[in-house]
Amino acid sequence: MPTPQVLVRFLLLSLASCFFLASPGHAQLVQPPSWTITVSEKNPAVGDQVTLELLANIPKDWYIYSNDFSEDVGPILTATVLDDSFGLQAKALVPDNPRRKFDEIWEGEVSYFAVKGRFTQEFTVEALPAALKGYVEYQMCSDITGQCILFEEEFSFTFAGAAGAETASAAEQGTESPTAEETPAAEGQEERTYIDLNADEAEENLLGFMLIAFLAGLAALLTPCVFPMIPMTVTFFTGRAKSRAGGIRNALIYGLSIIGIYTIAGTAVAAIQGPEFANWLSTHWVPNVFFFLVFLFFAAAFLGMFELTLPSGLVNKIDAKADKGGLAGIFFMAFTLVLVSFSCTGPIVGSILISSAGGALLKPILGMFAFSLAFAIPFALFAIFPEWLNSLPKSGGWLNSVKVVLGFLELALAFKFLSVADQVYHWGILDRDIYLAIWIVIFALLGFYLLGKIRLPHDSPMDYLSVPRLMLAIVTFVFVVYLIPGLWGAPLKALSGYLPPMATHDFNLMQAGLSGARSSGESSLDEVPKYSDFLHLPHGIEGYFDYQQALAAAKRQNKPLFIDFTGHGCVNCREMEARVWADPQVLRRLQEDFIVVALYIDERYTLPESEWYTSDYDGKLKQTIGKQNADFQITRFNNNAQPYYVLLDTNEELLVRPKGYDTSIPNFVQFLDEAKAEFARR
Repeated sequence: MPTPQVLVRFLLLSLASCFFLASPGHAQLVQPPSWTITVSEKNPAVGDQVTLELLANIPKDWYIYSNDFSEDVGPILTATVLDDSFGLQAKALVPDNPRRKFDEIWEGEVSYFAVKGRFTQEFTVEALPAALKGYVEYQMCSDITGQCILFEEEFSFTFAGAAGAETASAAEQGTESPTAEETPAAEGQEERTYIDLNADEAEENLLGFMLIAFLAGLAALLTPCVFPMIPMTVTFFTGRAKSRAGGIRNALIYGLSIIGIYTIAGTAVAAIQGPEFANWLSTHWVPNVFFFLVFLFFAAAFLGMFELTLPSGLVNKIDAKADKGGLAGIFFMAFTLVLVSFSCTGPIVGSILISSAGGALLKPILGMFAFSLAFAIPFALFAIFPEWLNSLPKSGGWLNSVKVVLGFLELALAFKFLSVADQVYHWGILDRDIYLAIWIVIFALLGFYLLGKIRLPHDSPMDYLSVPRLMLAIVTFVFVVYLIPGLWGAPLKALSGYLPPMATHDFNLMQAGLSGARSSGESSLDEVPKYSDFLHLPHGIEGYFDYQQALAAAKRQNKPLFIDFTGHGCVNCREMEARVWADPQVLRRLQEDFIVVALYIDERYTLPESEWYTSDYDGKLKQTIGKQNADFQITRFNNNAQPYYVLLDTNEELLVRPKGYDTSIPNFVQFLDEAKAEFARR
């Protein structure tokens, strides 16, 4: 069962896709961050230390990767490249307190900067004159737009009589590069509009989380310590008001009191959260193992191992205040409901607060508001319309069954926290197959429980199986059957962001079979692709990595050309390949109907000098595959973000409007089919 985080991410990506489909279709260049680059000493002596400080003002909804994590994870690390520097001994580039998270797509821990970023690098002056010249190379990405871009920012300083004693760049003066707002748009190019969300909200959309919390509130109503409170509520309010309007007012105050009490708890959690605390919660083993144990504790309580109760003296005192009447009495009646129902709602409320930990400031507050809203509405309505009480089902063993089902779900969700710690610290406890085996057992036991084959404490004897219970058992066993192929390597796409990475799977028959099929098959290409010894396409797709070679193949075979502007460190490129390209409809079209060329914009392979050229766009010498591909994307299509997909005919004319990040499979199929139809008409 997907967690709130997985459902929220899916909703967020869907909303982002809708935004970009509705936005103007003209390609646009994304402006880089504005940088302030300075040195600590302008006139150092031999033996002195000089500190290079690089400050980045990052556009809203974008972030840049740091450099203090393993380059094997995937993203491009920020680095300084020193060209024509002399007289200085460089030390390592050091990031200043970046944020950290475990990235489920890269399957590893990454660090990054959002809004502001700072790096420092120390140099020892070994001789004078000296020069410090080069550029900082970095990758900027956005989870809102689904794009990643590779940028460079140059700097140049000279010291004590070096050639050109004046500073060679404005960076020495401490002046900032033009910001995205200050830089005029190119002629015919529209200004970029950003969605007004911060970086934390981009990862965890509040609307989706509130929906999950609201559903949790509805589930809490069906627990054995909450459901019987509804008749007590009706009894409390019956006859207290002198008029119908007064009764409605009292009921509304009662409902708002419940909401207020729960929301205060969310506010208390929000008050102790900050960005660093949130990052620590999301990646460190201590909170994740703690949350794992808390979920196990809640699961044991729901399954009937023990009861969670508050001291009876506290509950009695609050209840006595409720009997005094008036507005204060209504508030304390609401307080009594919260306390009495704690043994059932406590685990659910705790789960919501734990899930919200590490989110934005408003997340725990709004999560508790949504939970309490669902929890309070029925009580308020029954207080207004007491005659509805006759239509309620009678309390019975079914209430405990609901509680037990929630216990099984708590037990399954507990392992997500242990999995995060296991992956970040490489303990090797919960490999993918072990994780799946645990889930298969838990949900199989849940299915047998629903069928009445297992009885737990506090369960009533079951004389027959109700239809709703049977239907829920069927759904549970269907989910178990869906999980089973995962033990042998099935990707289980519906849970891909939740399960441990495929690389941790010990016994992957499907990957072995796929590799064997590829190795035994013959290539459908009529010539060997350039750079295919170190560049590859996913899912066994055969294609090219050089534009001119691919264009020549398209002309020979009379097929449209599919250009994939991608990057090794582009997380959303990998997500498109995993979620969209892997679909049989898309994969078949790419394999049969198009000549595919993948143009990596961050490939650092240096080409022969005879292939170097100076760009008309920025006047810089382009020596590598990546820099030439990036320059081609900018100059030809006025776009610098990845992923970016372009479909051309054999005359290099656009067949359809290019497409960026969009995880909708039907949209991508339509994109390909329209291009194929247009190619046939020409």
